[in-house]
Amino acid sequence: MQAFYADHFVLPLPEGHRFPMQKYRLLRDRLVAELPQVRMLEAPRASDGELALAHAPAYVAAVQDGSLDAAQQREIGFPWSPAMAERSRRSVGATVAACRAAWQEGIAANLAGGTHHASADRGGGFCVFNDLAVAARLMQAEHFRQHRRALKVLIVDLDVHQGNGTASIFGRDDSVFTLSLHGEKNFPFRKVAGDLDVDLPDGCTDEAYLHALELALEAVEQRFEPGLVLYLAGADPHEGDRLGRLKLSYDGLEARDRRVLDWAWRRALPLAFAMGGGYGHDLASTVQVQFNTYRVAADYHARWQARPAPRAA
Repeated sequence: MQAFYADHFVLPLPEGHRFPMQKYRLLRDRLVAELPQVRMLEAPRASDGELALAHAPAYVAAVQDGSLDAAQQREIGFPWSPAMAERSRRSVGATVAACRAAWQEGIAANLAGGTHHASADRGGGFCVFNDLAVAARLMQAEHFRQHRRALKVLIVDLDVHQGNGTASIFGRDDSVFTLSLHGEKNFPFRKVAGDLDVDLPDGCTDEAYLHALELALEAVEQRFEPGLVLYLAGADPHEGDRLGRLKLSYDGLEARDRRVLDWAWRRALPLAFAMGGGYGHDLASTVQVQFNTYRVAADYHARWQARPAPRAA
């Protein structure tokens, strides 16, 4: 299974910054050591034209040259540097590359990504560019150019925080369906309505979460027929997360991943996934959640290779 990384493009952060940048390298190290069926590839760099499919060109330029104003930079939560701009492009490029690989092999991944708080003209919540939005629109453009017909994309956002940026970008776009399960009282405190939002109470446990997910996927099936799935597999619903406020166990999160991947597999839908948030009190717990996602995904990738389900071009 192909997985695209950009952790070697290091974003310099001040001492004491609460974003756990090192989690990406820790995840890659574990995958290399323990899951050799995952093939590591360097993330390509998203171009200005690709970013402009979901973002205002003026915003893209301001990120690149460091001319964002102080309020915009505070909203993102990272200090500007050339490395920030480069890593943000690579994070988008990784999801784009994962989508292209998923078309060929059924499933592929971005070791980072899931930057769902970025909207068309601004970032937010540690998100600079919205990799899901750019990838969805680029895949639609490439599919139409090749097949002369529209591609519908389903975004399954299971980060603990609502994907307000993704919802705002696709608010009037019937070709992209945004599903989000998230903490009702968690960030962002002003949510942007997506196609299907499921608000979860603080302390939500495995059983309630998985039941809500099952109902949500059933509802999607009644309303939308996707040709591609983008899955944001956040680690922050875990009970050990500093910011999550939910109480999912390792087993519950693994069952979540298996449910989403199985839903796509049974419908012969290629799926690309990104990792999203994870802020464990013990960072090893975040990495473990993400490692478990890859272990489940590698199993489904093997199924695609052994018995590819028929799928329309």
